[in-house]
Amino acid sequence: MRTTGGAARPHGAPRAAASVTPARANWSSLPPKAKAFRVAHGIWSVAQLTCLWYIWRSAWRRERDRRLAAAIGFLMVEGGALIVGRGNCPFGPFQRELGDATPFFELILPPRAAKAAIPFLAAVSLVGLAAVLLRPPRSR
Repeated sequence: MRTTGGAARPHGAPRAAASVTPARANWSSLPPKAKAFRVAHGIWSVAQLTCLWYIWRSAWRRERDRRLAAAIGFLMVEGGALIVGRGNCPFGPFQRELGDATPFFELILPPRAAKAAIPFLAAVSLVGLAAVLLRPPRSR
């Protein structure tokens, strides 16, 4: 018996894979519906980041307007969706049914960073909302 990393295995036995990540599907191999979903998901993500930026901008400038209310509402919808998905995108199963098993953040980040992206962005969102609440608007 050989020991590797504290685990015993018979000589010549294959090593068990620590974790298997599904192969990342490239654009050309995706079905048309999966491509359309990736594009829609990308647009949704850019809109969310724009809302997050606007919330922080409004807190910094101490400005309040209808766009701020819309940005907060938009992020609340996403927050609700993440609660329903228990911290994961609730569209993950739908995305896999379309033929795309790659989580969206893993398209641009390594798997470990991708898994941390949602809690990180949630924290940035909550702190931004707190900043809006704690920094009253300027008097005109």
